[in-house]
Amino acid sequence: EKISTLKLNDETFKKLYVNYEEVNALIQHYEEGEENHTTDEHLTDLRKKRVHLKDDIYSYLKEH
Repeated sequence: EKISTLKLNDETFKKLYVNYEEVNALIQHYEEGEENHTTDEHLTDLRKKRVHLKDDIYSYLKEH
């Protein structure tokens, strides 16, 4: 519920959350696709970015 409220009312949080969803969807696309059109290094970088975004979201939720 808190996440839904922040997504509607807080632009900073909304941007964080949308960015996380985009990165997560891209990772899932690469992992589940029959053809992998990316390098292992790129996929690792995306996973690291996802972890950082998740940490940022968690911190934001704790502060607000």
